[in-house]
Amino acid sequence: MADHTENLDEKQRSEVEELQSPEPKVVHAAVSEEGEDELNRPLGSLFWSAVAAGVSIMASLSVSGALHHYAPPAPWREAIVALGYPVGFLIVILGRMQLFTEQTVVAILPLARETTSRNFGRVARLWSIVALGNVVGSAAVAALASFGHVQPREVLEGMTAVAATLQERTWGETLMQAIPAGFIMAAVAWIRSAASDRGFAVVLVLTYAIGLCGFAHVVAGAAEAWLLCWTGAASLGWVLGGFVAPALIGNIVGGTGLFAVLAHAQVRQEI
Repeated sequence: MADHTENLDEKQRSEVEELQSPEPKVVHAAVSEEGEDELNRPLGSLFWSAVAAGVSIMASLSVSGALHHYAPPAPWREAIVALGYPVGFLIVILGRMQLFTEQTVVAILPLARETTSRNFGRVARLWSIVALGNVVGSAAVAALASFGHVQPREVLEGMTAVAATLQERTWGETLMQAIPAGFIMAAVAWIRSAASDRGFAVVLVLTYAIGLCGFAHVVAGAAEAWLLCWTGAASLGWVLGGFVAPALIGNIVGGTGLFAVLAHAQVRQEI
């Protein structure tokens, strides 16, 4: 293998090493280690962290609702409204809370490295606890937003208008539009490990892409669905069966079935 630094002094060689991006197998190992840590966390810690994430994600809908209220009707209005979408994700991800699709996808790599019944059980435990906590948290905070008068009436109306777009999709459309959202959220976990000093920008750009493109994220969308339920615009059956179920399946397919498997496949022969 050629040494491209043979004509450089020690200081210059050190600068070359600092400028190099980490190798894929290094990133894979870092993400796998993070996944192992998540799998070993106590049940109570996982659940309450997931509830906190479900509560915090409402910030995305609150800011989007405010932008919807203040932005005048125009062709570019939805692009402005989508700027609110990353807010909740920034709070949750940078705050290291348990969010389904972001924290849960890292648990797949330890399973891919060592496919055993024990690891299957550990992953199932993590997924079920986090999904439940996220839904409970989003339901509680949506009820507070609906009945607690914690924001001006016009902002609540803007939030409801933003959330109402969920009802324009069929079950199948929600599932399909959840697949790219799952893939992008999995990419957030991977890229943050490769570029840890740029975590804010990574989360901001990628989650804005989800909001701008109208993809379906199960937790952020659950907050919107619960708001519609509490305000009488949707039924409980539609929330759980019409939105949460297809969005959950699509996020799993995109985040686990596509991204995590491909991320492992690219380094499988190197580890």
